[in-house]
Amino acid sequence: MTSDAPPTSAAAIVRRVGGGFITLYVLAYMGVWLALLAPVLVTLPLKINSPVGPEAAPAALGLVTGVGALLALVGNPFFGRLSDRTTARLGMRRPWMIVGLIGATAGLVIVAMAPTVWVVVVGWSITQLAFNALLAAVVAIMADQIPEKQRGAVSGVLGICAPIALVVGAYVVQLVAPLGQLAMFMFPMAITSMFVIVFMLVLKDRRLSGDDKPVWSFREFVSTFYTSPRKAPDFAWAWISRFLFVMGQSFLLTYQAFYLLNKIGISETELPDSIFIATLVSSVCWVLFSLVGGKLSDMSGRRKIFVLASALVYGIGLFVVAISTEMTGFLIAMAITGAGIGIYFAVDLALVTDVLPDRDNAAKDLGVFNIASALPQSIAPAIAPAILAVGGGDYSVLFFVAGACTIIGALAVLKVKGVR
Repeated sequence: MTSDAPPTSAAAIVRRVGGGFITLYVLAYMGVWLALLAPVLVTLPLKINSPVGPEAAPAALGLVTGVGALLALVGNPFFGRLSDRTTARLGMRRPWMIVGLIGATAGLVIVAMAPTVWVVVVGWSITQLAFNALLAAVVAIMADQIPEKQRGAVSGVLGICAPIALVVGAYVVQLVAPLGQLAMFMFPMAITSMFVIVFMLVLKDRRLSGDDKPVWSFREFVSTFYTSPRKAPDFAWAWISRFLFVMGQSFLLTYQAFYLLNKIGISETELPDSIFIATLVSSVCWVLFSLVGGKLSDMSGRRKIFVLASALVYGIGLFVVAISTEMTGFLIAMAITGAGIGIYFAVDLALVTDVLPDRDNAAKDLGVFNIASALPQSIAPAIAPAILAVGGGDYSVLFFVAGACTIIGALAVLKVKGVR
């Protein structure tokens, strides 16, 4: 349980929180990813493919997701800083959860009803900004409410929320697909809203008095996005490795729908079911190998070999995607990538934590590291149309490039000298 009075600082949290609170927190966290990943995986590609056709769809999707990811890159730390400085009666985090839910719902309605790609860009931009306001507030609950002795266990559960959200999102979308695209966008969002609202009702939010409000300068905000590679070369190489890995992952996540439509020959009506099956296969492997990989790394005391091997496995999976011509081959590829990404994300963050430049500013440096995950989600959709153009529209070329990015990222981790 938590204390009866709302905490005034993260340091004040010393009592253990109960299983009920943790369960509701995990559901709220998973809900955020559910409503964000479901459109990226299925609904957004379908929305764009209908008005512009299969030839123009990759470039249009690249525009939409690229602009959205760029706004997410800036929006997450921006809203995080605003949340840290909020003195509202509702608390520091709850107001931004409310803003995020309302904004994301409005943005998704605009996307679903949009008559043109440019209106989709506007709607998706609103959605991304709102989601990152919501995400920043929800993530901050870990430091605000969870005592240090419980953070490891809670963090481990949060780590498998993304693959679970992918499966649930794909399932919900294929379930409501006969009701039309508006339902495909809004049903996952409704589940998210339910989870977050229930959590807000039980949350004893942190309160910040006006006297304790920290000063925020433009220079301080800019410093959020940079750590000197000369002073921290191990951190820089870990950053490069993550950047290239997520670049390969972003190509797959963003373009697998078009790959299934154009190369495998799946129809638009079959697409939600096909993506659900593929996501289920990948996510099961992700969760299983995440649990095994993390334990083996801790037992052996080694990090680099697990990051290297898992990134190589993921790259091989992308190569299998590139050569597949049937759904069976694609499912095999998704199992391989699921195994790779499960081990990678179970171990890579531990490696990065071991090479942080300044442990007194760990949150700031981890924020810089998170850019390595956010930036490729903007770059990959922006350059994918050019790669497809060079390859004559063949998605095999795109996924060979994706695999190459991931394998180069695997090799980059060898330059990290400060950990085994």
